[in-house]
Amino acid sequence: MNTLTTIAISLVIILHLSFFVLEMFLWKTPYGRKTFALSEDYAKQSASLAANMGLYNSFLAAGLLWGLLSTGGFDALVFFLSCIIIAGLYGGLTTKRTILWIQALPAVIALSLLILNT
Repeated sequence: MNTLTTIAISLVIILHLSFFVLEMFLWKTPYGRKTFALSEDYAKQSASLAANMGLYNSFLAAGLLWGLLSTGGFDALVFFLSCIIIAGLYGGLTTKRTILWIQALPAVIALSLLILNT
């Protein structure tokens, strides 16, 4: 795997770890509420749901890290990047359009580089 592919996948890992922190720990804070445009009341009501989403994002990051660090991790990388792309497409179409650019597009780029450089 070349350096550019590793950097792209690492960026996706960092993004999902950031989502994890935002959703799991910062959801109800002023920063979290501003990031997701939430009222204080809605943030409190939806905190457990957000923590669940954050936990899923940590699993996606862990799967990508596992794929990067393991010998023959190509299949794991393809699987987890594909999961992220599908989730990003669904979120972008049903929730907020920016999810397409923040979540799906980096994973599409990383997956494309992975496949092209194999």
